[in-house]
Amino acid sequence: MPIITVNGKSVHLQELNKGAAETIVLVHGMFSNLSVYYFNIAPLLATKYHVVLYDLKSHGMSEKTLTGYDLESMTNDLLALMDELNLHDVHLGGYSFGGLIALKMAIRFPERINKLSIIEAPDPNDDKTRGIIDEYSREFLEHYVENFTDTTKVKMGKRQMERNHRMYEYLFYQTSIKTDMEIEKNFFSSQSIKTIKKSTLLLYGTDSNCLSAGKQLDGLIENAALIAVTGDHNIPIQQPMVIAEALLNFFQET
Repeated sequence: MPIITVNGKSVHLQELNKGAAETIVLVHGMFSNLSVYYFNIAPLLATKYHVVLYDLKSHGMSEKTLTGYDLESMTNDLLALMDELNLHDVHLGGYSFGGLIALKMAIRFPERINKLSIIEAPDPNDDKTRGIIDEYSREFLEHYVENFTDTTKVKMGKRQMERNHRMYEYLFYQTSIKTDMEIEKNFFSSQSIKTIKKSTLLLYGTDSNCLSAGKQLDGLIENAALIAVTGDHNIPIQQPMVIAEALLNFFQET
């Protein structure tokens, strides 16, 4: 389980096919970890690419941090990670909140990004998507675990579930995550999204409450293409091979 130090904090990292000529960095969503990609999506991408996965701060096995969940701080972390790994430019993919991080990277550091893939990034100004933080429950986690087990064939035990809940409770009640998300509520309405010129793939669930956000991004980003995948906000868990193949095809297009 490789742990590296980035900006003075411990970050859990996984790399596949380090010898490949091109690199894909995948950023997971809030309240999950790199395992969203590790078992199904990353291995297919690694048949052609060097794939880098990491746990966001206070997620998975990365170090807990009280502050710094706004998009500028999160992209500073990702930039420092790329520098630490000596990655000058990468293809970048992000799921849910990780998709917002990926968008912000393309705005702030376009010279470091080749192609961009956004999976189920929510509109931070949407009360329903921002309310996920307050509505998070054991039932939601159990639904996630059920889907995770079905697609990965790896059973998540009671101890792992309890460990996840402790992580969520820490994020909810002890960190600045809620106030930092409030800072980003006008992200989609800012002019900065329109500055993204990278070839961008948008993957959204047909039954997702974030689909309207995908359609909005499709209209804002000049070189974007939207693909609707059967499922809801959890499409990387529900349809991992569909997502993996869509990403592989997109990154390989010339």
